[in-house]
Amino acid sequence: MHISDGVLSTPVWIGGYLVSIPIVGVITRKMNPDSIPKTAVMTSIFFVASLIHIPLGPTSVHLLLNGLVGVILGPVAFVSILLGLVLQALLFQHGGITTIGVNSLMMGIPALLASWIFRLHERFRFKASAVIFASISGAMGIILGVCILAMTLVTTGSEFTGVAKYAILAHLPVMVIEAGISGLVVSFIMKVKPEILRSQIHGT
Repeated sequence: MHISDGVLSTPVWIGGYLVSIPIVGVITRKMNPDSIPKTAVMTSIFFVASLIHIPLGPTSVHLLLNGLVGVILGPVAFVSILLGLVLQALLFQHGGITTIGVNSLMMGIPALLASWIFRLHERFRFKASAVIFASISGAMGIILGVCILAMTLVTTGSEFTGVAKYAILAHLPVMVIEAGISGLVVSFIMKVKPEILRSQIHGT
């Protein structure tokens, strides 16, 4: 799902930086320093999972786990994903330098949504299991991410419309897989160390 250099028009990739930088600034100012070790671990998991991709026609698919990162880190997930994308671009040329801003929005905003969805379970004390909310969060991380990808490509040029549609279809199996992984991981964490799921932002 990473967009490489040279794909996006200049206004689009510049816009990606203009939106993502303020988000990072707000989150880091409120970030709990004690969450740094956990953030580092989740960044590593995201880094490895999204680095291994399988080509499918004009696009490729891979695990993102951005929904799971959102569930575990809360809003700090955006910073974690941005760091992972920077390391991938610099070390392995996976994605691009100019597109880091757009890629971070494409994967980070769904992570923020996943965090919000998961915390609805606790806030409103729904009867449904937290594992179900985690599964939904994992699926939403992929659904929203690929939708942002499609809109970004179409905004760049109408010639990308076909690729955008194909990318959405290709990521449907990934959505199911990530929903299952997120549910299983949260189920395990709740049994052994549920405090890991607490938000990493001061005052939340």
